[in-house]
Amino acid sequence: MHYLHTMVRVADLDASLRFYCEGLGLAEVRRRDNPQGRYTLVFLAAPGDAGAEVELTYNWDPEEYTGGRNFGHLAYAVDDIYAACARLAAQGVVINRPPRDGHMAFVRSPDDISIELLQKEPALAPAEPWASMPNTGQW
Repeated sequence: MHYLHTMVRVADLDASLRFYCEGLGLAEVRRRDNPQGRYTLVFLAAPGDAGAEVELTYNWDPEEYTGGRNFGHLAYAVDDIYAACARLAAQGVVINRPPRDGHMAFVRSPDDISIELLQKEPALAPAEPWASMPNTGQW
């Protein structure tokens, strides 16, 4: 058996690409438009980790997606959790569970998918503003 990818449906492809690529730092690996099926598939991966792809599925006809929390979450190890959270916050992303411990944070994609960010070992020393920041919403 061999892991291929995780698929998430997205309502706004541009907003999702901003979040996953500019915010999280993933890169587009390939894209497939299917006019007959009226959808676009965009495959993303973290630099140097092409074996763990995320497939964004964008259906051209509007749909309402609910239950994002039921999906669980995607998890990524990051070089600097504080820099990653600051970059996302600068984009207007709410840091639902701040990295108070210098190790773990949670944010949500534009489609309400939980994303866990984990500091590559070792954890960073607690630092402000993160150390005293409360949780916001669900994560």
